[in-house]
Amino acid sequence: MPTISVPRWIQLVGLPVGLLLVWMLAGLLGHVLFLFLTAGLIAFLLNPLVRDLKRMRLPRGLAVALVLLLFAAAVAFIVLALGGVVVDQTRSATERIDDYVTIADSAGSSGAEQDIDRLQGWLDSHGLQRIQIQKQASDWVDNLGAGEISKYTQNAIAFAQGAAFSVVVTLFNLVLIIVIAVYMLLDMDRLEGAVDRRFPPGDGLPLTLRIEKALAGYVRGQLILSTVIGLSAGLGIWLLGTTGLVPGAERYALLFGVWTAVIEVIPYIGPWLSAVPPVAYALVVDPVSALWVLLLFVFIYQVEGHIVVPNVMANALRLHPLLVIFGLLAGGELYGIAGVLMALPTMAASRAIWEFFAERVHLERWDDGEPSVGVDAGGGGPADGSLSL
Repeated sequence: MPTISVPRWIQLVGLPVGLLLVWMLAGLLGHVLFLFLTAGLIAFLLNPLVRDLKRMRLPRGLAVALVLLLFAAAVAFIVLALGGVVVDQTRSATERIDDYVTIADSAGSSGAEQDIDRLQGWLDSHGLQRIQIQKQASDWVDNLGAGEISKYTQNAIAFAQGAAFSVVVTLFNLVLIIVIAVYMLLDMDRLEGAVDRRFPPGDGLPLTLRIEKALAGYVRGQLILSTVIGLSAGLGIWLLGTTGLVPGAERYALLFGVWTAVIEVIPYIGPWLSAVPPVAYALVVDPVSALWVLLLFVFIYQVEGHIVVPNVMANALRLHPLLVIFGLLAGGELYGIAGVLMALPTMAASRAIWEFFAERVHLERWDDGEPSVGVDAGGGGPADGSLSL
């Protein structure tokens, strides 16, 4: 296959200057580059479906339109199907917590006050009388008037409604990404032809197919990972609820399972964030039951870290952990949470590009060959004692 030889002067001057220019462009045109990068990843993910439809004698434009409609319909179905259930269970959980801290029994004590009294009694009976939490906790519960938690929920909803400008900007960006992805999909044949003419694939896969394969592997691995962890969390919460270890938790198993599956997309941070809502619920319903929830999530993520991730994501990324951490930090620094989400698929595609060009780009050596040093072990070397090179 043809190769490109990079002279030493370009390695010394051109490559550092090129890296500096790329860094400056990333700072000046970060938002534009992010939109095109996101659109490019979507285009490479959907292009195999477009190619399959073309094999059925459909024009490429019609194939692109059908794939985008299917993609939009799938996203809308998932959002509507899960969104309604999540909203209903969130409202139900809010009402349950509100009743727990505000509604009193015949003795005039709410469920929260009774649990605080039991916890203080347990501390006193185990020689921990110096730890007094009853008064502080009771005062905090008393300050929560009837319907106070519901009011907090309404305030959160009002805040979300007031963020209309951010929503409009986000929708505008999404429309731009879709438009850019459409143009990329329509011209993908030309791009593949241009790359293949300049860099013939030889016995291996073409560059575009390598990128598609890398992205498909990442998405497949992430879907498997999120599904396994989400199902494990939902099933575990349901078991804790049905056995009475976490009262009422079985009603919200789907809510916590979906939350865990979605937040699992965020590497490293997601596993910790996913445990926050169920632990907070357990703390309010029964403080001791929060320990069971913590043990459940510790067990789930031990299994994830030692079994699921090594067998699922290792083959998808094939990157050193330090590179993954650097990519996540760089993505977060450049574009926040969105940058973190795009970091891993971008690195997977970048690895495919690197492997493709590593076979075709030759860097000129800086030495003229390995120096040979002749040494006469018997002392019969040159009379002046010099070494022959």
